[in-house]
Amino acid sequence: MDIKRLVDSLRDCPCGRPHKAEIKAIEIGSGLKAETAKILNKYGFPKRILVVADKNTLRASDGIMEILKEGGFDAELELYDNLRVAEMTECRRLQEICGSRGFEGILSVGSGSLNDICRFAALHADTDFAIFATAPSMDGFASGTAPITDNNFKTTHPARQPSIIIADTSILAKSPAILKSAGFGDMIGKLTGLVDWKVSHLLTGEYYCKNIAALTEEALRRVTALADRITEDSEEAAEAVMEALVITGIAMKLADSVRPASGDEHIISHYWEIKKLEEGKLSDFHGRKVGVATLICSRIYRYLASFETVDPAAENLDWDDIHRVYGPNFTKDVIRLNNPTITEQTTPKLIKENWQAIREIVFSTLPENEELKALMKTAGAPTTIEEIDVSPKLGLEGVIYHPYMRYRMTLMRLIPMLNIPVDWKSFIE
Repeated sequence: MDIKRLVDSLRDCPCGRPHKAEIKAIEIGSGLKAETAKILNKYGFPKRILVVADKNTLRASDGIMEILKEGGFDAELELYDNLRVAEMTECRRLQEICGSRGFEGILSVGSGSLNDICRFAALHADTDFAIFATAPSMDGFASGTAPITDNNFKTTHPARQPSIIIADTSILAKSPAILKSAGFGDMIGKLTGLVDWKVSHLLTGEYYCKNIAALTEEALRRVTALADRITEDSEEAAEAVMEALVITGIAMKLADSVRPASGDEHIISHYWEIKKLEEGKLSDFHGRKVGVATLICSRIYRYLASFETVDPAAENLDWDDIHRVYGPNFTKDVIRLNNPTITEQTTPKLIKENWQAIREIVFSTLPENEELKALMKTAGAPTTIEEIDVSPKLGLEGVIYHPYMRYRMTLMRLIPMLNIPVDWKSFIE
């Protein structure tokens, strides 16, 4: 993938902002594991490096430590058993390891939470960062942010964008089908995420770039066109999906925002995750939860847009009820993120004036409900909360109360102002 050409295509962008990316190289192809050291050397990655993996990702990339050492790298391994949650404590621990043992770079072998703790640690330890991907399971490979859990509450933090991303399609193709379908679910979330970004731009004046949004839209088209091949042991399909996932991460960095890739659907997924963590339980894979949340959001968005007119009113929330649902462990974060509230950036009058434009955004972006559900089933992705081990109670709570764990305008966050009756249960059943 020619990252320089991609960034250069956005030079003098009409949005008025400069678009920059720190990535030097994205290498996706068959047999690249054997070329890892050569690629890192070619692009000037430092020799004294910490390699971070878990037992699953190290097994998938069997021999990579020997390849690195034979290629001249002074590489030491930090091995987890099975890292599923990106905890702040682990971010700080890796940061301390880098500082105390003189590592100049971090190579993350894997995806998801492994990448997130490494990119956070790399920023704060001021080291270089690279990724050797082992599964096309999520869209954050090229991101410059990291969703980190601290005291069970999940927040997105600034992080280091990788300078090099390497993906061996022979490894990606053999990754578990459940991880491939998770990658599809994460990508399908861009549908509702882009709706939220455009709506916020209309109602709050939040920065929006049409060209960056187009990158995400094209990546989404490429992945959905491959829905029937997502879980195949196919290097061709794995390469196409990986490229699309990487592009959405680049889009986030170019926008300096998670908006090109994340909306209500991601926040719902995070709500389900933190509530399960509070009970000492692990969640299903991120992308699988995002996919199910996307289906729910899409149904609600299309329902809201079916109203040709609205009569919005000033927000009048029961904050005691919201705090009760979040509970003592998370209420302080909710208060922090809603003081002031994001809805103070808009008005009922503005919502009413822009309602037809909002309806057009929804209907022009989101497929019919059954079409979206069928697409996900084709890709082997879950479509119900039961399939991702989310109870009806937790599912309902997440859908209703998730907007208050972010300072972010979304279509769901507007519902208390819209005066539209919503039968919440009907959308998750």
